[in-house]
Amino acid sequence: MFSLEIETLARLLIDEARERNLRIVTAESCTGGLVAGAICSISGASDVFERGFVTYTNRAKQELLGIPGDLLADLGAVSEPVARMMAEGALEASNAHISVAITGVAGPHGGTSFKPVGTVHIATARTNHGLMHRQEFFQYETRSEIQLAAVQVALQALRDRMS
Repeated sequence: MFSLEIETLARLLIDEARERNLRIVTAESCTGGLVAGAICSISGASDVFERGFVTYTNRAKQELLGIPGDLLADLGAVSEPVARMMAEGALEASNAHISVAITGVAGPHGGTSFKPVGTVHIATARTNHGLMHRQEFFQYETRSEIQLAAVQVALQALRDRMS
């Protein structure tokens, strides 16, 4: 289902989280649950995967993750502050220790000159270890290529937060 690279990252993530006794939560928009799916495609994921939120609409981001409506209205869902709040909100709404959040424009439509197709914000949060954010611009031809590239970066970002 997923590439060897994604499967390998997911397997390493699960092993590392198990070793550190950490539980993982995801909050996804443009990837529609693919990060959670990649993690859960590996046997033993239930040892560390707590839950996943697919918050595709702004309303879902508000209701499930506590993102303020005025923030979404002012900056749009595809922004650093929203990604950061999604990561924090996922931690608060779960029993996990570490989270990853993704929001972006996977295309092929929906891009603007300020937020072109391929713009993706990824944030990770870890209990008592703060928040990290990165913005990516994936220059791929298809929606699925952008989504899978975001999944790969998100899994690596979770691994980076383990240490």
